[in-house]
Amino acid sequence: MKKMKHLAVSLSLLAAFGTVSVGDAVAQNDRNTTVQDGIEVRPLSRLRKLVPTEQLNEAAAQQYTQMMSQAQQKGVLLPPSHPEVQRLRNIARRIIPQTARWNQEATQWQWQVNVIDSKDVNAFCMPGGRIGFFTGILTSLKLTDDEVAAVMGHEIAHALREHSREKMGKQMATNGLARLGGALVSGIFGVDPGITGTIAGYTAQFAGLKFSRDDEREADLVGLDIAARAGYDPRAGIALWRKMAALDKRAPIEVFSTHPGGESRIADMESHMNLLLPVYARAKGTTAAKLPPYRTNVALR
Repeated sequence: MKKMKHLAVSLSLLAAFGTVSVGDAVAQNDRNTTVQDGIEVRPLSRLRKLVPTEQLNEAAAQQYTQMMSQAQQKGVLLPPSHPEVQRLRNIARRIIPQTARWNQEATQWQWQVNVIDSKDVNAFCMPGGRIGFFTGILTSLKLTDDEVAAVMGHEIAHALREHSREKMGKQMATNGLARLGGALVSGIFGVDPGITGTIAGYTAQFAGLKFSRDDEREADLVGLDIAARAGYDPRAGIALWRKMAALDKRAPIEVFSTHPGGESRIADMESHMNLLLPVYARAKGTTAAKLPPYRTNVALR
């Protein structure tokens, strides 16, 4: 029986994270765009339904808890009283009320925000609203509150748009396991203690899942939208990516490895400022024409 469970887990992992070959063809009907306040996004993919949302969120909750527990045991989980934890949680409190416009289910998510003391220049938001920041991204980039909001908005947007769920469903379909998907996913996401060791490493898959260019574009724009509605300057997104580019030039590393940068990405954000700045200005009780220039805290070249 144990061998069968491990076989199911192995097949599930293969289905969820295998090489994509025909998933694009399966998803053709999901590519039409919809427009919300001028921001174009794809409809939520039907392929995501291959992965039951309740089980996905349960798995994410379990693995997030495990990650934070391990961080605490190692003495690297910052306590709630830490200024950076308080800062990020305050920013999240302003952003979270803006999320339902992109995914109504977000009103039912059990949101959490924690900070791990690590040099990693990264952050993530697991399905169901479980957010993690590494101190490396805060200190290496000297992020302002607006820039933290841009990072947080981006990560939350991946969860709102269900990108990981879509990718998992797409890869399940690609590998011809769609019919077995429910049973196999249950094999991973169940609470059977006999397989908790096997799925322990799955946390890294949530945090390190590589998204497509379309996913990243959506996360950038949707993330800046919800940040702007919360009263954070969307121009911080441009400053953020320029900081990351500068950091990478000084010491080439896999910065934000799941989120490739590039001038085209910045250009996308710049081309939407005519939509995002009025939203931000309204949140600040002014007009876009009266907004002062955005100022970061690091000289950018």
